[in-house]
Amino acid sequence: MGANLIDIVILMTVLEGVALCAWHAHSGRGMAPRDFMPNLAAGLALMLAVRAGVASAGWGWMAAGLLIAGLLHAADLHRRWQR
Repeated sequence: MGANLIDIVILMTVLEGVALCAWHAHSGRGMAPRDFMPNLAAGLALMLAVRAGVASAGWGWMAAGLLIAGLLHAADLHRRWQR
């Protein structure tokens, strides 16, 4: 049950990202993808790490998800700090 719920959340997050990108491309309104994509991707990487844990995948898969999330979070903070 837990894995299915996480899969649904991952799918909804991906659909949210696609919808936000499409809305911005179509209307020019809303946030530009460069402003939200690193944060959204970091959240997805965290969810994939949790999914790996629930699926009893090896620790390497969980560590990879956490590493990717951390790197994306650091990149997002660095970009925001430059403003």
